[in-house]
Amino acid sequence: MLKINLDKNLTKILIIDYGSQFTQLIARRIRELGVYSEIISHKRVKLSNISSKHVRGLILSGGPLNVYQSNKIKFDKRILNLGIPILGICFGHQILSKELGGKVKKSKSREFGLAKIKKKNKSVLTRDFFDKKGFCDVWMSHSDEVSKLPKNFVVIASSKNSKFSMIENPKKNIFGMQFHPEVTHTKNGKKILRNFIFSICKSKKNWSPKKLKSKLIYHVKEEVKKSKVICALSGGVDSSVVAKLLKEAIGKNLVCLFVNTGLLRKREEKQVINTFKKRFKINLIYVDAKKIFLKKLKNISDPERKRKIIGNLFVQIFEKYAKKIKNIKFLAQGTLYPDLIESKSVTGSQTSKIKSHHNVGGLPKKMKLKLVEPLKYLFKDEVRKLGLELKLKKEIVLRHPFPGPGLAIRIPGVITNKKIKILQEADFIYIEELKKHNLYNKIWQAYAALLPVKTVGVMGDNRTYEYICLLRAITSEDGMTADFYNFNKKFMQTVTNKIINNIQGINRVVYDVTSKPPSTIELE
Repeated sequence: MLKINLDKNLTKILIIDYGSQFTQLIARRIRELGVYSEIISHKRVKLSNISSKHVRGLILSGGPLNVYQSNKIKFDKRILNLGIPILGICFGHQILSKELGGKVKKSKSREFGLAKIKKKNKSVLTRDFFDKKGFCDVWMSHSDEVSKLPKNFVVIASSKNSKFSMIENPKKNIFGMQFHPEVTHTKNGKKILRNFIFSICKSKKNWSPKKLKSKLIYHVKEEVKKSKVICALSGGVDSSVVAKLLKEAIGKNLVCLFVNTGLLRKREEKQVINTFKKRFKINLIYVDAKKIFLKKLKNISDPERKRKIIGNLFVQIFEKYAKKIKNIKFLAQGTLYPDLIESKSVTGSQTSKIKSHHNVGGLPKKMKLKLVEPLKYLFKDEVRKLGLELKLKKEIVLRHPFPGPGLAIRIPGVITNKKIKILQEADFIYIEELKKHNLYNKIWQAYAALLPVKTVGVMGDNRTYEYICLLRAITSEDGMTADFYNFNKKFMQTVTNKIINNIQGINRVVYDVTSKPPSTIELE
């Protein structure tokens, strides 16, 4: 969680992480409810940390392990006798059951995705959770199950393939559930967390964007002191919020560097310069590095290599300019938590690596500049709220996410100048149509991509052999899970016709209807 110097008297919900991709979602949901939360790896848990009077509740996360891998799991059974309310989710539910004398075994029928659970007994935890008939749709992701209840536990709810989907020991305030209440797919999942936090743990609201802003500014001042910071500014939401936050924290000691990689959207560089140099009066250095990036990416098709090349080049450029400015010791980036958990495990747990983000896994191992990443434990929606608190305009704060590697990961295969120009035009038409039809702010992220495949088409009486343009638009709350936006036929026809009729090089348009998971939002 946030490594900031919080008031020692601030109460919190502590989350023990066992490596789930969704652990930070739990913390995010709790912060949404106005209560401070922290995440700690199961490998680093100390009884003294948990027994503190400031810990109001404990949540055990899910994870990729099973309870029989005892050599990889660290669980101190003394935690169960501290009198602190405990909620186990998925793997956390299984480990609680095992440690308390129940049994866990391989499921006969695995459950992945939506499942319907039925209410068996009343519980404070499930107040307003079930529908009038006693059912609720939840998100399952498990291949093991609790097969025998621990002593003094009762069943709250069951599913077709999981008899003990929800269990509790009401006297000890210990609860377990096989599904994930933190993901948006679980209907009313937030109500379970609300009931746990307020009705069971008796927590009070103590967290807000305003408080977050002041704590982050304080943290940056403590870390940076009187040194200068060079900030990687792209003009996107994340780097814009970082730049504004740093300006409030260190003032004139901030120098922003905007690198034109040649992989930006159409007219991007002009927008950034006008916004930050002219409107915000921030010390901005513009670097035209198009030739350098495209030369290094020549004939490179592997997505991981692309990301690492771009990450290395960014740092080289920042270090080069840092030498020209005295007393620069830090490099600031707009890294977010989804970047970290897809690139590596941030808590030391067994979270799987999905891909290297150019500003995380793509960075060189040896860097002369120290990193400052004040947003790295936040999700996009939290960053947007922080941006509004910092008085950034909505046109910046509500802008769709744009990846650091830019169009490099929206052109699968080899990158060429011709492909970049084709894609810039297609993406520009697509985004402008979204705005024209008042759809832009209803969508989390939308973009066009150029696939490395040519197909035969016909225009007039002539044969064409040109590229396929892929359009993607997704809805999401946090970027961790996402679903495709369901456009009407008329809009899709309008966009398709405009792209094909106005851009030489594209003769076919397709729409991506894959959710996340199983796909990621970007193609590479």
